[in-house]
This record gives sequence, structure tokens and C-alpha cells, in this order.
Amino acid sequence: MKNEFVMFVGPMFGGKTSKLLSALDRYKYQGKNIIAFKPNIDERYCKNKIVTHWGGNFPAVNVKSGQDILRFFIKNKKDSKNVIAVDEAFMIEGSGLALKKIFEDGHTVLVSSLQISSDFTPYEEIQKMMPYATKIELCPAVCSICGLDAYYTQKTAGRSDHKIEVGGSEMYQPRCFSHFVNLS
Repeated sequence: MKNEFVMFVGPMFGGKTSKLLSALDRYKYQGKNIIAFKPNIDERYCKNKIVTHWGGNFPAVNVKSGQDILRFFIKNKKDSKNVIAVDEAFMIEGSGLALKKIFEDGHTVLVSSLQISSDFTPYEEIQKMMPYATKIELCPAVCSICGLDAYYTQKTAGRSDHKIEVGGSEMYQPRCFSHFVNLS
């Protein structure tokens, strides 16, 4: 198996996690050993599963850091090459370097994540892994104002300190560039 580093990135509601789960389905049917991770702060829908907004799901290990990913991976990897999936990687400190290491060791890595914050700042972890990606798929949503392709996420509620705040449609909306408002 040729290893890959595939990233599904875009705004909220762009189908990134759905594409991740679809890719995992293919690897599952190929009989590959899959280990999936999600950030422990993301308790939307289910604590121990990656879940799409539409209910698709896949069992996952909750982690706080890239070191947690490496420790679990080393303890549970098989002798053959593995498929490692990470949902919402931007929320996991150190995930960029951890996933780069796993990829360098010959394993396939799949990531779904926002790549830019609602204050128009690229996420550090995503910046660290993007140069190593063998495929990056940009997953636009639909602008909540005009219906055009949306590549940005507008924060509409919650704290205004620009820290990571887990939420859904009650807090975030996809926006095209024309309707994106920089809140910095």
C-alpha cells in the first residue's frame, strides 16, 4: 500500500467529515487497520465517535495532544501499514508534527479540519501538516447569506476572544468572501 497524507479542509458545514468517513469506508473494505482520533474537547453528537452533521459515524479515540496520538498509535499499531484518521485536527495541539511523523513512518494519514479561524487566521496545526499532504481537498459549504460557495466560517455567537470554541449552527455560519465579516 502506497501511503498518502490526505486533507479535507474548508469551513463549517462543507462536508469535510463526511468525505473523511467515505474514505475510511473504502479502507475498511480493503481490510486496512484503521485508527481514528478526535479532540477530547469536541463532544458534539458523541464523545467516542467521529460524527457528521447528518449522523454518519466512526469509532474514535479522544485525544488532547499530538503526543496522545503518537502514544496510542505506537501501542496499537499492527505490523502492516495503518490508516490514521483525525477529525478536527486544528483542535489538537501538536497534531501537525505527530501526523507528519506517522506519515514519514509509511502510514496513510487522513485529516478533516477547518484550515482558517473565524477571525481569518490560519490554524497552526494545519499549517504544520499542509506541506506534507499528498492531496488537499477544499470542501466549500454554501454561504448562509447568498447561496454561493462558502470558504470561510463566520462566528455569530459565543465568546469574542477568538479562542477555539466548539459549536454548530447556533454559533457558526459558512460565508463566501463577500459576506465574511472579519471580527478581529
